[in-house]
Amino acid sequence: MDKRSLTERDICTEFILPAVKQAGWDTMLQVREEVFFTKGRITVRGKLVARGSAKKADFVLYYKPNIPIALIEAKDNNHSVSDGLQQGLNYAETLNIPFVFSSNGDGFVFHDRTGLSLTKEQNLRLEQFPSPDDLWRLYCQSKGLDRSAEELVLQDYYDDGSGKAPRYYQVNAVNTAIEAIAKGQDRVLLVMATGTGKTYTAFQIIWRLWKAGRKKRILFLADRNVLIDQTMVNDFRPFGGAMAKLSTKSKTIERADGADVDLALALDRKRRIDTSFEIYLGLYQAITGPEERQKLFREFSPDFFDLIVIDECHRGSAADDSAWREILEYFSAASQIGLTATPKETEYVSNIAYFGKPAFTYSLKQGISDGFLAPYKVIKVHIDRDVEGYRPEKGQLDRDGEEVEDRIYNAKDFDRSLVLDDRTKLVASKVTAFLKESGDRYQKTIVFCVDEEHAARMRQALINENKDLCDENARYVMRITGSDAIGQAQIGNFIDPESKYPVIVTTSRLLSTGVDAQTCRLIVLDRPVGSMTEFKQIVGRGTRVHEDTQKFYFTLMDFRGATNHFADPDFDGEPVQIYEPGENDPITPPDTDTPGFEDGKQDEYKDDSPAAVDDGVTFPPSGGEPQRKVYVDGVSVRVVAERVEYLDANGKLVTESLRDFTKSALLKHFASLDDFLRRWKGEERKEAIVKELAGEGLPLDAIARELGVDLDPFDLVCHIAFDRNPLTRRERAENVKKRDIFSRYEGKARAVLDVLLEKYADEGFLSLDDTNVLRIPPVNTLGTPIELVRAFGGKAAFEQAVHDMQNSIYDEAL
Repeated sequence: MDKRSLTERDICTEFILPAVKQAGWDTMLQVREEVFFTKGRITVRGKLVARGSAKKADFVLYYKPNIPIALIEAKDNNHSVSDGLQQGLNYAETLNIPFVFSSNGDGFVFHDRTGLSLTKEQNLRLEQFPSPDDLWRLYCQSKGLDRSAEELVLQDYYDDGSGKAPRYYQVNAVNTAIEAIAKGQDRVLLVMATGTGKTYTAFQIIWRLWKAGRKKRILFLADRNVLIDQTMVNDFRPFGGAMAKLSTKSKTIERADGADVDLALALDRKRRIDTSFEIYLGLYQAITGPEERQKLFREFSPDFFDLIVIDECHRGSAADDSAWREILEYFSAASQIGLTATPKETEYVSNIAYFGKPAFTYSLKQGISDGFLAPYKVIKVHIDRDVEGYRPEKGQLDRDGEEVEDRIYNAKDFDRSLVLDDRTKLVASKVTAFLKESGDRYQKTIVFCVDEEHAARMRQALINENKDLCDENARYVMRITGSDAIGQAQIGNFIDPESKYPVIVTTSRLLSTGVDAQTCRLIVLDRPVGSMTEFKQIVGRGTRVHEDTQKFYFTLMDFRGATNHFADPDFDGEPVQIYEPGENDPITPPDTDTPGFEDGKQDEYKDDSPAAVDDGVTFPPSGGEPQRKVYVDGVSVRVVAERVEYLDANGKLVTESLRDFTKSALLKHFASLDDFLRRWKGEERKEAIVKELAGEGLPLDAIARELGVDLDPFDLVCHIAFDRNPLTRRERAENVKKRDIFSRYEGKARAVLDVLLEKYADEGFLSLDDTNVLRIPPVNTLGTPIELVRAFGGKAAFEQAVHDMQNSIYDEAL
């Protein structure tokens, strides 16, 4: 067998897999080939959406399912045995795999990322590939796992038999948490961007700890009823009868598959606790409160729970006097795992001080790069009154006939202390214009307003702008805020991909966290957002990809400059802690530096979280008495500037046209015009270059349509990247005819070439040398494929004739 004639896949099948099997690896349970572990980055420019290539490892070896310990990167035998190693190391770093092998079929190069082997890299013969037990011993040694910890780490994941498997970063998060708990670490913080499956990750952690018998009573805490209810009927469903909600009110919930489920309750009407369950889910507002009688959690003994998992733990767990912290400290003997998308709370408080540095982080930037999260484009709209400020004319009266205080009002005043009704109408008209221009007025939209009153006015303005659709259904536009029970009842319909209404919702803060709005395509910011934490949460409302409805990106329309947070280095960098208390310092600074102050100014916005929870526990509304607003009518407003920004490959927003984006991307791919011409001339199948570019987010046919040019891929690249004057396909075809390169062919052969050239001119068809083209109209009217190939003297002669024609098409340029 001539190894050099074999493909990479042949090398895998004939040499690598037998060597791995001979070493004792179970090819059914421990070996996976061609493991795609990312989805491929989604690129958006204008209305153009394209997916890049997914990353693929040739082999991943597992000691047990979802416990990967080794990776093999293969190359064909024309490469050296070590040529795949750097690529393998890159993949292994992402997949958190310690042992990396490269092979070309002659042997292996073994790289030990743990540093435990005497030699960092060593060459191995095919028969020297290590056994599963050999690598597992090194793995346990590198992780510091004793026999007891090893038993826990080997506890099975939950598998429902459907084939659903956790994503690679979820596996990393789960295994990291389990290993930390196994080694005795009792405070673990996991940072995962919104939309990456924190609840599913939490379920797998809890399942393994519970099934291993290490954690027998578990409390899962969240701060939204919808999070608890949907968690119980979906991700946590396998816990079955061992699970109950700390609530007195029964509720029937619709599961993801449409079935209705009655939630099991752990409280009776007198709020007595049933302690026979093992998995408890609770709304923290429901089990604590400012008064001692509301502190239901004290009905449990402090050592009742072995494990507490806190979802969205950024919402106050770090503060000494918070409801979260009170519960956590009461159950201090339990292992505690915090889940958050935004570990940094404010300039002064970080839950890192409580949990320690994150054990695992998966950022928004990484999620977008991998293609699991939707990228975004930002439309920044600048209104003249926001930019220039507003000073009332002397004697200007408000709506109540009182004189407006003479001072300069700016963007921070609008809709908080001063209301310009025309400004609200202008925002509503711009939002409506965007929906109309997009061609889809039914794309789910959230409009974030300054407060509930502003949300009510914005709702009215949007209804008037969309009268036609509101006449069809009154729920086209709705306000969903903490005090609006009717609006809150529509949250489920808004986040349900199958439910058409409501389409546009106005809110202030209720929808900024915890709401899984998978199909939300437009987020409108008409209020300042001072907190980076809240800004990340708001962005997270749109980052979920929903392929069934073709939702691959979302748009942020910003009227208040809130998206300036994108320019902050901390926006998606590593989580940081600003305040670092010493050994004897409090977790929070003195009262003069209270949480909520940023840049020396207090955040005065009222939180519209529901004041009442399902157990009748009520809390006083936050924010104090609402400030009196001054309403001024008849003040004209206009848009003075508007621009669109896109996310680039480095996660930064840039103002860039589709043409500019395409040019810069092509220049990264082809160093010069000569480089491109060499590639084009040397590639027998031109379609291969087109497919390669499409895999990197540059679908040339779609780009040509979006730019409104009808060019051959060759001319499109030359024109956009290198400013060459293009020829149309028709012009290129006519030039071929003028040179009469078909003169040596006659009869059916000549007719086939004439038809194929015409097909190129009309459709830009590139795969002309594929004999399947002979089955496509109008070529198939000339005879059967066998007859037409014979007219050229055989398949090789047919392919040569078409290659000559293709080269002639580009002769002038090459």
